[in-house]
Amino acid sequence: MPSQLPKSFSKPFLKIFHILEAILLVAITLATLFAMVNEFIHVITQRNIQLTDILLMFIYLEVLAMVQQFVAHGKIPVRYPIYIAIMAIARYITLGMKELDGVLVVWLALAAFILAAATLVIRVGHHYWPYEAVTDPLKKQSDD
Repeated sequence: MPSQLPKSFSKPFLKIFHILEAILLVAITLATLFAMVNEFIHVITQRNIQLTDILLMFIYLEVLAMVQQFVAHGKIPVRYPIYIAIMAIARYITLGMKELDGVLVVWLALAAFILAAATLVIRVGHHYWPYEAVTDPLKKQSDD
């Protein structure tokens, strides 16, 4: 449904949101890169790399992939946060394997499995029922 706001109000308002969005994307990218560099420095100074370090780097990589998808397409596929959640669960299990109760590990593994199944359902759904093309509100308003 198109906006009922006057174009003289909505167009500058949308531009402000696009600028704010770009600033926040740069901040997220820089923070992720900073965290990734810190992790590399930690690994180099410890002279020891563990599975949890690799999983954390994959989480950072997925965050960067989300930013890239948003910049390239203007939207973030829901599966990217799901991938991050699966990696976070795997890292949590790996970090606390000795201290975690066996039942909790099973529940965490079940949660990861449900997230993986949800990703599969989403991918199959996108294959059979793809999204229709969505137009950019700024482009639509400038064409009017």
